[in-house]
Amino acid sequence: MRQHSPAPQTGQGRVRADNKRLETLVALRTAQLTELTHHLQTAREDERARLARDLHDELGALLTSAKLDAARLRSRLAGGAPETLERLAHLTHTLDSVITLKRRITEDLRPSSLDHLGLVVTLDILAREFAERSGVTVHRQLGEVSLTAAAELVAYRMVQEAVTNISKYARARQVWITLARRGGLVELTVRDDGVGFDTSMPARSAYGLVGMRFRVEAEGGKLVVTAAPGQGTRLVMTLPAAPLALAADR
Repeated sequence: MRQHSPAPQTGQGRVRADNKRLETLVALRTAQLTELTHHLQTAREDERARLARDLHDELGALLTSAKLDAARLRSRLAGGAPETLERLAHLTHTLDSVITLKRRITEDLRPSSLDHLGLVVTLDILAREFAERSGVTVHRQLGEVSLTAAAELVAYRMVQEAVTNISKYARARQVWITLARRGGLVELTVRDDGVGFDTSMPARSAYGLVGMRFRVEAEGGKLVVTAAPGQGTRLVMTLPAAPLALAADR
């Protein structure tokens, strides 16, 4: 029995087949890039956590010891030369400043409040400190939500990235941060009334936002950035809500 060879593809059929192959390749490369981003970010967060522990434990112990030594010297030199006491007081003040700096660096590396106090309190602290440093008015509407530990960290980093970009580029006077549950999703929004930017043109903060988008997608979420020159910027992140039992067991 004679076998018939398949009919040759028409030009239009070849185009469709090529487009399908390209779409499959793009989807594969996007999935690989998302997976790679997740791996790199996990490694980065692990390193940050290690550095935070070292700063808290080792540097913290050294600074505490130095403060105790300064206190002992002050008690032994009571009534001594005014210049010596003045220098000792300056040393104590310097140690207090270093301890404050160490605490701030440690919290930037890995916010301990996220583990102990939860996402809402941690975002409130971040927003309040940003407002104090920048002079920008920050409006907060933060509802209780349930997320996995990894998703909470992604949410925190998104707000951290957003306020960093606002302080550098936006020239904003007001910022709005909202956190709420929408059905089976958790929605986190950061909006400002700054100068905005043209989303069709590369922005100075684009790489940070691209990295954050892949990180959000690795957690099964979505990040949408809306901006226009003179109309501010709006970031909306949605993440799958965690079952209450899973969030409580973290």
